[in-house]
Amino acid sequence: MAAVSPSAVRASQAVRAVIGRLRRRIRASGGTEGITLSQGSVLARLTDNEGLAVSDLAAIEGVRHQSMAATVSALAALALVERRPDPADGRRQLIALTAEGRHRAEAGRQARGEWLAGELEHKCTEAERQTVIAAMAVLERIAHD
Repeated sequence: MAAVSPSAVRASQAVRAVIGRLRRRIRASGGTEGITLSQGSVLARLTDNEGLAVSDLAAIEGVRHQSMAATVSALAALALVERRPDPADGRRQLIALTAEGRHRAEAGRQARGEWLAGELEHKCTEAERQTVIAAMAVLERIAHD
């Protein structure tokens, strides 16, 4: 590996630290009363999918199958998700959002977006918001290279 400049190392540390804290703050602002952060994360994952197996959700979230099974069971008990047979493999079940689960996930997404926009509005100047937009373009380029 080629030598990395001190500024690249500092930038890397800063980005990772800030993204971690920001991610926690965004997740906490999600308007997910009555459910845990991990349950809210599963609801968010399922909004873009017609259904995922517990093992798929566990892999995506980086948790053990047993932990995800417990999370899914709790969401099912709240009638936020349902189990459906996998049309491609009848032995598997897919986890999908119920209408209420979709409503809660979308409300959480909206609450998180509103929280972040509000924080950017109240804590940043217009020039700082433009800097954030420019920085996001740089990070997007890094993420897709």
